[in-house]
Amino acid sequence: MSKKRGLSVEEKRTRMMEIFFETKDVFQLKDMEKIAPKEKGITAMSVKEILQSLVDDGMVDTDRIGTSNYFWAFPSKALHARKRKLEALETQLAESSQKKERLQQSIEKSKIGRQETAERAALIKEVAALQQKKEHLKAEIDKYKECDPDVVEEIRQANKVAKEAANRWTDNIFAIKSWAKRKFGFEENRIDKSFGIPEDFDYID
Repeated sequence: MSKKRGLSVEEKRTRMMEIFFETKDVFQLKDMEKIAPKEKGITAMSVKEILQSLVDDGMVDTDRIGTSNYFWAFPSKALHARKRKLEALETQLAESSQKKERLQQSIEKSKIGRQETAERAALIKEVAALQQKKEHLKAEIDKYKECDPDVVEEIRQANKVAKEAANRWTDNIFAIKSWAKRKFGFEENRIDKSFGIPEDFDYID
C-alpha cells in the first residue's frame, strides 16, 4: 500500500481557518494544538508555524492578555483580507503590463534607423564608388607621373576632390554612428554589423 500523503501548507492553512469560522471562538495556542490534529488532521508540531503564517498574512488576529496570547478570526475579516490581496495583485498586474508596454515601445524605437532603406544603400554604394575612383586616380597619377605636368596636376586635383568627398561621407557615417550610440545605447560593432560597415572603415589618407 502507498504511504498516505501529508497535508500541504495551504491545506493546513485552509483547515485551520475552518476551525475559527466554524466555532467563531477565541483560542490559545495550546487549544489549537489539541483541536487542529483531532478535528482537521493538522500535526500538532506544525500548528504554531501555520497559525503564525495566518497572523502574518492578516487572516488571523492575535492579542496578548496577561501572560497568554489569544487568536481569533471571523469570515468578514478573511473576506476583506482576500479583497486587499486581490487589489494588490491587480495593481501588480497593471504595473507589469505598463512595464511590458514600455519595453515593447523601446524595442520598436530601437529598430528605427536599422531597417534597410534606399538612402542607406545609396550612401554605402556612393562611398564604395568614391573609394574605387580614388584608387583608380592614384593608379593614373603613377602612370603619368613622368609625363605632362598639367595632366598630372589635373589628376591630382580630381583625386583631391574625390578624397574630400569620400572623407565627407565617412564623416557623415561616423556622425550617424555616434548619434545611434548615444540615442539607443548600441555598441559600435553591433551598428557596423547591422549596417554592413566594414571593420576597417576609416578616413582616406
